[in-house]
Amino acid sequence: MTLLFDFVTSLINRMRQVGTDLQGCEVKEAVVKLPTSVLETISAFANTSGGVIILGLSEKNGFRPAQGFDATKIQTAMISIGDCFTPIIRMEVEIFPFEGSKIVVAQVPPIDKHERPCYITAKGPIVGSYVRTGDGDRRLSGYEVARMQEERKQPKYDLEPVLDATIDDLNQDVLNAVVNRNKMITPRIFGKMSSEEILIKLGALVKINGTVYPTLGALLAAGIYPQQFFPRLNITFTVYSGTTKAQEKDQIFKYIDSKQINGSIPEMLIDARDFLLKNMRSGAVIEGALRKDIYDYPLDAFREAVVNALQHRDYSPEGRSSQIQINLFSDRLEILNPGGIYGPASIDDNVHGISSTRNVNLSRLLESVPYEDVVGNKGYVIENRGTGLIQIRSALNRELMPPPKISDYISSFSIVFSKRRLSENECSHKRAKDLSEAILAEFAKHETLSIAEISSWSGVNRRTVSLHLNRLVDQGKLERTAPLRSPKQRFRLKI
Repeated sequence: MTLLFDFVTSLINRMRQVGTDLQGCEVKEAVVKLPTSVLETISAFANTSGGVIILGLSEKNGFRPAQGFDATKIQTAMISIGDCFTPIIRMEVEIFPFEGSKIVVAQVPPIDKHERPCYITAKGPIVGSYVRTGDGDRRLSGYEVARMQEERKQPKYDLEPVLDATIDDLNQDVLNAVVNRNKMITPRIFGKMSSEEILIKLGALVKINGTVYPTLGALLAAGIYPQQFFPRLNITFTVYSGTTKAQEKDQIFKYIDSKQINGSIPEMLIDARDFLLKNMRSGAVIEGALRKDIYDYPLDAFREAVVNALQHRDYSPEGRSSQIQINLFSDRLEILNPGGIYGPASIDDNVHGISSTRNVNLSRLLESVPYEDVVGNKGYVIENRGTGLIQIRSALNRELMPPPKISDYISSFSIVFSKRRLSENECSHKRAKDLSEAILAEFAKHETLSIAEISSWSGVNRRTVSLHLNRLVDQGKLERTAPLRSPKQRFRLKI
């Protein structure tokens, strides 16, 4: 009891300091009776991470004890009020002495995700469901209620047949690759089946009254142009000059570049990557005899974040009107997709690789869809082992960058990368000694090299390269192949 009382006291002191309720704590006077708003607060806490309701304090009087508060009466009312919800809520409700008076403290537990939303029974789930935001309670939208109810069963929107489409709307080369990979992985089952049978088993095709239709998952994974049927199942990539979407003073445009990225998921991955490369800063450092390309945002981390968004976004009929958004600001890159984390997995769980897949059929197909990265390495779109966030954190860590900022809402999920800065260690690779050694090592591979060739290879400007070459000539390690000011000047190792 002492620990709990100390915790409650600390909450009250914090509210006095900030002058308002907290994300996890709400104060009600409740002098005469329980206010109707307490029902909304209980629902809101139950649908998030739980919380504490303190009754008998006056917020308008600086969170001081409310005059005329009947602690015993309010405690009894709070104990029974849990029956007014679906599912029923059982709270811990206690009376505490506080500053010469008494207060009632109720601890509202969070409801398991598969039981949400917790709603006021008399109002029903659409009108009676709330969520906690900041220091207040907000009624859930119908879309948010539907996403919560989705947790009770495995969504199968990616298995829906698209009746306006035909098999000719799918890329045959991709389908063949999917069939061949599954024959190789599971020869006993798929070895003697026809391609059509295999694709039906994999959820890529559906046969209705003798006619074969592609599923939504097949169009996304292997469609020639899925946006013909679902115009908003794409990516909007926007580049802003500042740190917000607001238009800067004296700017003609709110943004400096924007692109609607369409096509199948593997095609959108490639186009998004190329658009990022076009719009972000790149450079290089010298490590030994090698040039290391440096980007504002690691391509491996970006790819994983985008494929996670495409794989796990909400494909319900309500969600098909929303696009994935990629916003590149001057200080960060953010990726936002419809639908929060599905199932029992959480952001912390993903640190350990716990996987919970909203779109099981789509994910299975993407495991067999070929993909080639920016340097030509061939593989498949996803591994589907619940390691996406782990790989993102690992890629950022390798580049000495901070972890991403991740926000999981009911209706959306976002991941934000901070813009990269060169570390002191990386900057040190540009020191004269390192660059000179790298230049000499490169000359060992070539008979002659020009200033322009070395500048292009190293990523260092021509003036700096020229200074290093002249110094190496003076040291007797290199020699010129033409007079000093000749436009045909090249260099070679001095024998």
